[in-house]
Amino acid sequence: MKEKLPVGIEFFADIRRRGFYYADKTSFIKELLENQGKVNLFTRPRRFGKTLNMSMLKEFFEVGAAPELFDGLAISKEKALCEAHQGKYPVIFLTLKGVEGEDFEEACALLAAVVAKECIRLSYLTASEKTEPADTGVFRRLIAREGSRVELHMALGTLMRMLHMHYGRQVILLIDEYDVPLDRANERGYYDKMVSFLRVFFGEAFKTNPDLYFAVVTGCLRISKESIFTGVNNLKVDAVSDARYSEYFGFTDSDVRKLLRDYGLDEAYDSMKDWYDGYHFGNTDVYCPWDVLNHCDRLLASPLAEPEAYWDNSSSNYLVKRFIEAADATEREDIERLIRGEALEKKLVMNLTYDEVGRKELLWSALYQTGYLTTDGGNYPKQRNYARFVIPNREIRELYIEKVREWFSDRVRGSGRALSGLYHALEIGEAEEAEVLLGEQLRTTISYYDSYEGFYHGFLLGLLKGKADWAVRSNRESGQGRSDIQIKCKDGRTGIIIEVKHTKKKEDLKSLCEEALSQIIDRSYADSLFDDGYERIRIYGVAFFKKICCVRGKMLEK
Repeated sequence: MKEKLPVGIEFFADIRRRGFYYADKTSFIKELLENQGKVNLFTRPRRFGKTLNMSMLKEFFEVGAAPELFDGLAISKEKALCEAHQGKYPVIFLTLKGVEGEDFEEACALLAAVVAKECIRLSYLTASEKTEPADTGVFRRLIAREGSRVELHMALGTLMRMLHMHYGRQVILLIDEYDVPLDRANERGYYDKMVSFLRVFFGEAFKTNPDLYFAVVTGCLRISKESIFTGVNNLKVDAVSDARYSEYFGFTDSDVRKLLRDYGLDEAYDSMKDWYDGYHFGNTDVYCPWDVLNHCDRLLASPLAEPEAYWDNSSSNYLVKRFIEAADATEREDIERLIRGEALEKKLVMNLTYDEVGRKELLWSALYQTGYLTTDGGNYPKQRNYARFVIPNREIRELYIEKVREWFSDRVRGSGRALSGLYHALEIGEAEEAEVLLGEQLRTTISYYDSYEGFYHGFLLGLLKGKADWAVRSNRESGQGRSDIQIKCKDGRTGIIIEVKHTKKKEDLKSLCEEALSQIIDRSYADSLFDDGYERIRIYGVAFFKKICCVRGKMLEK
């Protein structure tokens, strides 16, 4: 019987005890011990296995750990290492991914709840005869969530001191998703307060602390040292651009091939690679494991299931939304080029603060660090501190296209008056005026030409649906086929039928318009409108070449 796929299972012990499939990343432990700094920061996009790796570290190092969880895995072959380190250290493990308060007070309350949960797990410390009574009193208040703001500030230091005294061994500190509170604070307007709080909260644990053996911290963005790590001089950072540890976050190509082979899904490899591969961490080509596992799970239930955007559906994707909404004409062209598969050379800044992310020149770097862009493999830019950015795969490309659609729909809803001339021209048969006005709209939007089937149809349909008193239908069956766009005007007598064409040659625009008009007539697309009592039908052939359009029209009468 095949192992169950761990869709949504984040913790190492659950995967191993409950018989879920596990892609072996335990060599990470050996490499970490050989190359560790005092404080080790790993930044990777969401859904790339950060929490799973952190819980693996906890299960390996913590006093009282279960060695059998690692039976048969790579690290179990390192006998001397396991003898020296497995189950030998007190461990604190906090995940901050749930600290998403609407305001600062709520965020502090959520953080206090996270600390209380870990204190409850370590509640045996209340009976320790080796700890200081004052620390035990603070510890009890933290469990009850009754600690003062100062005591919450100092919570990590208190826990580490108590564990060190109880066991006589320095502590391993694991902080997962350290930057989620900052992300949410930036979205909701209390960023400065949260920065000030975390600067003390982390600083108490990381700065020259005799109770700390080493710390591992994970997050999405590499927050600048000046923001919350002020005075932390022992910070060692491994980001998406670094080669070391690159194969331990996400699935490598060999991981995916093995997974598909184990479950008899080898035929899905090409589509899996097209949709979910393409990230470059250091020198390693990486797939998003969340997507791979979700799609394998769907394929096992329904072998004909098509790939979809699983990663996209797990977040608000506000960075992409902000990028598109704020784009000027030059940046809109950049977005078009990205969607068409081109690489863009832009300045790369790895040290950011969340309040800087909105700055246009830094947004490229934020999109890169959070997984919405990646680097162009081995193609290196000419300028130092620059990178060649590309969209990683089809899933993220579809995300950009969807956000462009949303932006365009919002824009159309807000510009009804500006479009009134286009609507009027189509109603009265002014094809040349409609061509001019349609061209103006086309030049101000974000397009992707032939890189996405149906863009022009969707673009025109979105514009026309902006007129509230028109009944606009797409691909409506009529006569001997389906018309691209059919409109019933408010007067109850006038109908409009539009057939959309697209060409890769500018000189074909006029002939395609005439071909579209002939198609409407030859296939009797107007019959359904005449049957509904409409007396005159304006028909239009509209052809597009990049950001140029051509419109030709005729009148049909019953």
